[in-house]
Amino acid sequence: MLIRIKRGWELPESAATPEEVFRNRRRIIKAAAAGPIVLGASGLLAACGEDEQVASEAAPETGGAISSAQASEVDPSAGLYPFKRNLRYKIVGEPTPEEIATTYNNYYEFGSSKNIWRKAQALPIRPWTVAIDGLVEKPFEIGIDDLLAKMPLQERLYRHRCVEAWSMAVPWSGFPLKALVELAKPLASAKYVKLVSFHNPEVASGQSAPWYPWPYVEGVTIEEASHDLAFLVTGMYGKPGPKQNGAPLRIALPWKYGFKSSKGLVRFEFTDQRPVSFWEEIQPREYGFWANVNPEVSHPRWSQAMETDIATQQKVPTVLYNGYGEEVADLYTGLEGEKLFM
Repeated sequence: MLIRIKRGWELPESAATPEEVFRNRRRIIKAAAAGPIVLGASGLLAACGEDEQVASEAAPETGGAISSAQASEVDPSAGLYPFKRNLRYKIVGEPTPEEIATTYNNYYEFGSSKNIWRKAQALPIRPWTVAIDGLVEKPFEIGIDDLLAKMPLQERLYRHRCVEAWSMAVPWSGFPLKALVELAKPLASAKYVKLVSFHNPEVASGQSAPWYPWPYVEGVTIEEASHDLAFLVTGMYGKPGPKQNGAPLRIALPWKYGFKSSKGLVRFEFTDQRPVSFWEEIQPREYGFWANVNPEVSHPRWSQAMETDIATQQKVPTVLYNGYGEEVADLYTGLEGEKLFM
């Protein structure tokens, strides 16, 4: 008798986006944009913040998603897609509709509004060079297309949970972060990987804000970086990723809050010092290094017990480690004294 054991991240059929909801995207996007404004103690917007102007903006009638034809004009890797799906990483039901996931974005480099996808089109993504340095055998730089040629490309369907208590599910295309770790050949003394995003205030207007510590910096332990679930993203929905979603290179860490999944990556520094991340530097009481999802640990200003699906606007219970606990809990054995869930 064959018994199928469902993985924690898999969603029930009831979580699939109804067709009528998918069709009425204008109402969905405006409803999602009408969520709470979250302000830090110093008046700074929170890591997944929002401002009122979004409620009056909607995706154009032709749809917010970047078409395959448009993608091929700016991304020479378009011919590689779609990547073969890795069936180990899936959910039950359908992913979030593409035109919602690609028009409801956080990207503070371009501003605090969720609807920054238009502004993000100004970012040039070729040429794009990635530096790998720090505690490695030999530091080097590599172009994004050369990097893609070296990597085991695949598609994975992941859940995504924002610290602001909304969620979605996305078919990401890319390769395991551990493959890049292997390419880097870190020294035994390397304990962390510091992830650094691009810095180009000439096209990224949000980077002109002097109160933010640009460039965007995140960090993970070597153990987290080498875990099967840690994934470097180059595309989504079977084609190159839109600029607003982090093209040409971002990270997806599905068991952590979304602000850990930084976009527009240009550097991976292997280090023996724990990096201070972007939001941790701004407000350490609210945004820590670990940021693992936990429904029982509230953000200082709101509960994390429930989350809102951005497509259906249904509230559903948050799951520990976003449903990936069976896979990642062992990473944190012996770290019970750490603030793992902020």
